[in-house]
Amino acid sequence: MKKATNNQQKKEFLMVKRQAVSLTEKELIKIEYLHPDSNTPIVFKSVANDIEICDWLEDNQRLISEELNKHGAILLRGFNLDTASAFEKVCITVCPSLFHKNGEHPREAISGNVYTPVFYPADQKLLWHNENSFNHSWPQKIFFGCHRPAKRGGETPIVDSRKVFELIDSKIRDRFIEKNVMYLRNYNYGLGLDWQTVFQTKNKAEVEAVCRKGFIDFEWKNDGGLRTRSVRPAVVKHPKTGELTWFTQAQHWHISCLNLETREALTSSFCEEDLPRNCYYGDGSTIEDSIMEEICGVYQQLEVSFPWQTGDLLILDNLLIAHARNPYIGERKLFVAMGEMTSFHDI
Repeated sequence: MKKATNNQQKKEFLMVKRQAVSLTEKELIKIEYLHPDSNTPIVFKSVANDIEICDWLEDNQRLISEELNKHGAILLRGFNLDTASAFEKVCITVCPSLFHKNGEHPREAISGNVYTPVFYPADQKLLWHNENSFNHSWPQKIFFGCHRPAKRGGETPIVDSRKVFELIDSKIRDRFIEKNVMYLRNYNYGLGLDWQTVFQTKNKAEVEAVCRKGFIDFEWKNDGGLRTRSVRPAVVKHPKTGELTWFTQAQHWHISCLNLETREALTSSFCEEDLPRNCYYGDGSTIEDSIMEEICGVYQQLEVSFPWQTGDLLILDNLLIAHARNPYIGERKLFVAMGEMTSFHDI
């Protein structure tokens, strides 16, 4: 007998019992891979117009958890989740503890748990990163929902951080494991978010308390701005799967990873210690541009990208999957939610 391939197995229909008088089984959800050469993300597609996706998710929490641990990303497609309320309902079903206090993301006025994506120029690519990995605490789950895809571009590329760890040269990997990553940030007036917005307070004492709790070194600048430094691991072990994963935002912060025009504008306007963002090895020594170029090459090699469709909802395990954003043209409206807050101390 011919052995079925993994791809064929994943394309089989799930048989789910409907709560009806007859208790007959009906095919409701189809599971398949989005790309034949990649098992991330795995796609859950609707094959029934009347399915209540939140009820189905509630009844299949174990399956969702297993698939998310295995693949790191689940794409729900065909369930008409194109409103903030429908999006939030699914997110709460999967992750009841959504995070609603995040100064890095302007909050959607229509919902306390739903955010707009962080602002970034539409003509530039926002590089791959694990959300808030520069902080001591971060969400383990991230949700993206598509209300309106861009006219062109605007995809949300994803990368398996376990494979990034495996493919990075062992000498580079060992250096980061030994030294960690230092994230330097300056909250300057008129460029980027100010400290009042990010920390959601105008009280410096409250900011200092948050910094101490989050293991952030801080100093107040003469102009009223704030400079912070945070040393974080570059590699962590997933608490459920035990796998090692590359968990950083170095390529999102390092000055060499900016486009040439932006880099020249910043370096001509600020001395190195006053740059809005930059990162170093944990001991404060310089991360070489060539090292960052090699790391970015690994991400580029591994990234998986797909066009958004209205109503799509993407679930990510933030420890297992890094995400990015491609340049785009036209209006693009996505929803974002985060939850299951975890910290380096917890893992």
